[in-house]
Amino acid sequence: MSSDTFTTAIFLITAIVAAAVLVNAFFPIIYTATDTFSSSSQTADERLRTDVKIVNSFASTPDAKVWVKNVGSIRIADADIDLCDVFIGVPGNFDILTLNKAGPGNGEWDYEIVGDSNGYWDVGETLRIDIASALVPGSGGVTYFHFVLPSGITRTKEFTAS
Repeated sequence: MSSDTFTTAIFLITAIVAAAVLVNAFFPIIYTATDTFSSSSQTADERLRTDVKIVNSFASTPDAKVWVKNVGSIRIADADIDLCDVFIGVPGNFDILTLNKAGPGNGEWDYEIVGDSNGYWDVGETLRIDIASALVPGSGGVTYFHFVLPSGITRTKEFTAS
């Protein structure tokens, strides 16, 4: 009878050790997967809550101005605006511009948050984008403008140059 007890005890200890090994092997994988799902969920939430609308535009060779309103439910940091992509030209012949906070030269853009008081593009505030580009068409020409936020939200507008 004591040999049965001893055998049962050995099997029980082996089962406990095996369970501990499995927990130690799978816990990091489960933790990593949970972190990935959480990060993806946060990114999707941010994208759903971010929205902008082009409310006005003006172009006259070689300059253009475009006003974009934050109509989403989340504010956008100045650092994120710095990462935006701005394209301008005519349909079929446009180029990406480079941000120059000192004021735009040819092929560059700059921005100002109208009425900014806190370093964020808050909900309801308007962003004025100043553009200088040789690709801005002359009077009566169709101007193509494309704006891309770092989150992937894009807005496009075609308008007539003055």
